[in-house]
Order: sequence, then C-alpha cells, then structure tokens
Amino acid sequence: MRTRSLLLAASAAILMSGGAKADEGMWTFDAFPRERMMAAYGWAPDQEWLDTVREGAVRLNGCSASFVSDNGLILTNHHCISSCLAAISNDDNDYLANGFNVATMEEEIVCPGQRADIVTSIADVTDEVKGAIAGLEGDEAVAAQRAITASLTGTDACTAEGYSCQVVSLYNGGQYSLYTYRRYDEVRIAWAPEAQAAQFGGDPDNFNFPRYSMDGAFLRAYENGEAAVTPNHLTWNPRSPQDGEITLVVGNPGSTQRLLTVAQLEYIRDVQLPRQIATLSELRGRLISAMDEDEERTREGNDTLGSIENSLKVQFGRQRALTNMDFFQTLIDAEEELKAEVAGNDEIGDPWTEIDEALDYARANNLRAVYDSPSGTLYGYAQTIVAANMEMAKPAEERDPGFGEATMGRIAAQLGQERTIHLWLDELLMEWSLSKAREYLGTDDPQTKTLLGDESPEGLSERLVRNTSLTDPAARVALLEGGLEALQASEDPMIQYALRLYPQVERIGDEFATNYSSKLTDPAARLADARFAAYGDSLYPDATFTLRINYGVVKSWEERGEMVPTTTTIAGTYDRATGNIPYDLPSQFIEKEDQIDKSTVYNFVSTNDIIGGNSGSPVLDRNGTVIGAAFDGNIYVTGGSFGYDAANNRMITVSTAALQEALEVIYPAPRIVAELAAD
Repeated sequence: MRTRSLLLAASAAILMSGGAKADEGMWTFDAFPRERMMAAYGWAPDQEWLDTVREGAVRLNGCSASFVSDNGLILTNHHCISSCLAAISNDDNDYLANGFNVATMEEEIVCPGQRADIVTSIADVTDEVKGAIAGLEGDEAVAAQRAITASLTGTDACTAEGYSCQVVSLYNGGQYSLYTYRRYDEVRIAWAPEAQAAQFGGDPDNFNFPRYSMDGAFLRAYENGEAAVTPNHLTWNPRSPQDGEITLVVGNPGSTQRLLTVAQLEYIRDVQLPRQIATLSELRGRLISAMDEDEERTREGNDTLGSIENSLKVQFGRQRALTNMDFFQTLIDAEEELKAEVAGNDEIGDPWTEIDEALDYARANNLRAVYDSPSGTLYGYAQTIVAANMEMAKPAEERDPGFGEATMGRIAAQLGQERTIHLWLDELLMEWSLSKAREYLGTDDPQTKTLLGDESPEGLSERLVRNTSLTDPAARVALLEGGLEALQASEDPMIQYALRLYPQVERIGDEFATNYSSKLTDPAARLADARFAAYGDSLYPDATFTLRINYGVVKSWEERGEMVPTTTTIAGTYDRATGNIPYDLPSQFIEKEDQIDKSTVYNFVSTNDIIGGNSGSPVLDRNGTVIGAAFDGNIYVTGGSFGYDAANNRMITVSTAALQEALEVIYPAPRIVAELAAD
C-alpha cells in the first residue's frame, strides 16, 4: 500500500506543477495535443480522423457510447442500460437477468428516459459570457449569466427540432464553450447479454483486474418512429488488442476536480465524502435487508444495489486519495509553487483566499442543498412536472436553461415512456432520504418540517408512493401539459407534495447561486489565468460530462511484485467460477460451453485516462476502428478525480472480439452481426 501511495503522490506532483504528462489528459476536440502525442508515439490523429470519430461518438444518460452502423445502432456497456432492462422487465420477461435478444428491429423496446446526443459543433463563447457578467456579483451575476446562457442556447440552430445546445464552463470559469448537439429522444434496446455475464465477479471484482465481464450492449436511435440514419458511424473491428498498441478513447468523462484549490479539496474530504459514505452505506444495508425478504425483491432491487455498491467503491477511493498525507502534501506544494509563479500579478490577485471565503457559505449550508427534497423515481417525476410548469410561467430570460419551449416536447416524451416502477423500492429510497434529512438537519429545523409536516418518513413515503397516479405515463403527460392552474388543482398527493417543496427547492438553489456559485466565478477564472500564465497550453480542463478524447497504450502494471497480464480470455471465466454468487456461471455459458471459443480475448487494460461517465466509450485503434468498449478501471482509477497515476492507472475494456463471440455463439443475434459487417 505504501508503494501505491507514493506513486499516486508522485504523479499528482507532475500533474499539478507543470501540466499534463505521459498519457494523462481528457482533451477537448478543439484542443487535442497532437504534437505532444506525436513526440511520444511517432503518430497522432489528423483533423479528418478527429472529425470522423467525433461524429460517431454518442452521449447517453450518465454514460458514453458510439454509432456502429448506418441504422442508428449504438454500442455501449450493459451496466449503462441495466436500469432500462429492469424498467421494461415484468413477471413474464426478466430482461435484466435473462438478457434481451429479439429477431427483428420491430421488436426492439424503448429504453425509458434514455436519449442519445452527438456533438455537431463546439464554439468558444468566453468573451460573450465573461462580458455579460463582468463586474457583477450576487443576484445580478446570477441573473446575467442565466440571461446570456438563455440567449446563446435560444438561437434557431439550438432550438431546431432534434437539436439542443449547452454552455459549458471550462477551467472553472476560465473559458466557456457552446456545444451544439444532434439529439435523439427515442432510444430502444437492441441486444444485451444476461446480467450475470456482464456482472460476473460482482462487487469483489469491481475496480479490479483480471476481469471476466461481457459488459457490452447495443441500443438503437430512432427518429419519428424509424431507425435513425447514421452514415457518420464508427467501424466495428472484432479483433484482439496487441500489447503496446495505441488506444484512443472518445467519451464523456463525468467530473474531475484536478484543478480545484487545496481548500476546495479539503471541503470535499472533510464535509462531502464522510456524509456520502455514511448515508450510502446505510442505504445499502436497508436495501439488502429488504431484498432478503423474498426472491422477487432480490430480482427487482439487484440493479439498484449494484449501482450503490459501485458508488461506494468510488467514494472510498476518493477518500483514500485525499486522506493520504503524502499525496495531499504534493497538492499543497503544487499550489504554493503556482502562487509563487504569479506573485505580484495584479490582474490575478489572490483568488485562493476569495475561493476559501466563498466556501464558508457552503460549509455552513451544504446540508440544506443536499436535503431540499427526497429521492425516488415517482417524486422525481413530480418534481420535473412542477418545475416545468413553474419555469414556463416565467419570462424566457429568467427560466432555468433546462426548461423552455424547445425542451418541453422532450420532457413530455420522456415522461410518457413506459417503465416498470417497483413501489417498495421507490418507497424505500424516499423513506431513507427523508430519514437522513431529519437526522442531519434536526427534527425542529424549518426545512425538516417542510419536508415531513406532522408525518414520519415511513408514513409519508408510504402515503405518497402508494396513492400517486404517476406510475401511469398518460397521467404524467396530462399533468405536465395541463398547465399550472390544473396542476395546483390536482388531487395527486405526490404532485401536491412537490408543489409544497418547490418554493424551498427554488429558494435554496437561488441562495447557493448567489452566495456560493457566483462568488466562485471570478476568482476561479483568474485562477485559470494563473495556470495558463505558468504552464501555457499543456493544461486540459476538468471533466464536465462533455465530449473528450484521450490516448494511451495497451500496457501492464506491477502489483505486489508481479506484472499484471494485459488481457484475459473467456476461458478464465470457467477457471474463476465457483458456482456461488457472484462467481456463478451465466446459464448460456454453461449451455454453450462446448461451442464457445474460450481462447477469445475477453477484457484488456490500457493507460487511457478515464473517469466515471466514460463507461461505454468506444476504444479505437489508430485506424479509428472500434476494438472495445471501456467499462471500468482498476482500483487506482478511483482516485482519478484528483490526479492521474501514470504507473498504475489502467482502463478496463471489453473487447469487440468477445462481443462478436457473444453475438455469434453465446447469445446469437445474426441480424446484429450482419449489420455490423455491412460497413
């Protein structure tokens, strides 16, 4: 463990003191470091290569993906659509457990709530945004930023049918970009293996290697009820990787904090992470207890449990990184070095002190933002319906950017999608979150009283979940489209509850924007200027769940004195199997054992710099063909929010060779095989 800590610390020092090195970096497409990669590997993609792969890259809800056929076929991870599989499952068809494999395109089923976004352009709007908020503070700064965002995203190009835009803050406010997306709001499931094939090894193997996981799946984008026409897709290449070969990853890394100040990282370490770990651990215990009651609940809650366990492992990794004193000292030293580099620069001033002062508000009020409303799918529907109607009643320039004329149709379409909701599970999530609000805020706190009234978390959750009409898609759409007056007259208890909470939610959000977010904008921008002045263009922005590209190589690392293999084969699944959960063989692996080519490369590792959100990202060779889908990282990646460990960080990928074997032999899907080969 000591070796691991020192390696992480050393790499962090490289990152923070002098810009990106080695294979580190989550680069925007308009700032790819071609010369740096050329110097390292003697090859780098040209602009045509970059444009081609950008057009084939897809962003899903919380995950990444890629188009791999002319007919809207999308490659991603199984775990990225497991909630969809659970949502369409019923007593007759358990698609999560048994997989999804239909004979025709007409039988593909909508993945509830899913959408697919493709970046069509990226424009620098730094001058426009900074000019709009220059010299403003507090409420005025918030209003000005909201207005300029509404203006930039309200153009004809952004509001045209099938398109949307997003203003993205980079370098914590140092730069702003306008991303334009081609959006597909109807996404259907095309193929998925058994859950046990994708989840083999379960939580013990998560963030570890060797791995034996069929964590791949296919979706399809639709437009006006027909399969989308997607000529700008990536090419499927079902081959095994070679040690040392270049791998490029295109995806949407969720969030990193590599450019935060030491004070901001202390806030994460001392305030956010302890609460998150404690409350998620309790939720995990509550869910396991409820699932143990019967077999049906075990099946219905398994996907949620897996998500909670994954989140916990990530948070533990983040905590390990920030509580390692060797590592944290490198962050302190790097900050002091940067301060010395820009000392005396009046334009930069002292952004560190200003950021720390803004953090005082967050430290004192963070629990109010965390517990302004409860968890749960049904409450989420109610909150969306209420917020949409409230926002639409405001002038366009004052609305939240997520609500507007152009987005209401999309919201209605998503609310109108069929999905199975397990009432016991929704009730459990709501009850847990409300009990945590009462515990952390206190019984007598006015916010707790608004959340609970005279009821208990248990009683309130049961009453709302068991009596709402929001399980019915038609009811959800009718409430959305009925207008604010009809909404206020509704007798649905969940809607009335969301209406009761809305003023509190809006007030807390506005207070945080005024007293915290807006106060970070100017010092964070000057901090970015300080880094640019010291390190030039060798810096990349923190991840923001927007499209990025990175490069690496298929390469081993040393663990406990031995080199870890770069690949596994399907044969290893059988060697690792014990017959006991989570190492029990998937049913089709048992039934088709004699037909399966066990020598097929299954999973492999590479040095690509990834984080949560990259799941499902296409892994490309230098020819731009798809040789895998990224689905995990080794244990060192869990600290990747704060730095990149060049010696040890490894991305884990399911190979296209293994997925091809699954499509041809294990879960035969000849129509998908033919479609992939048609290019």
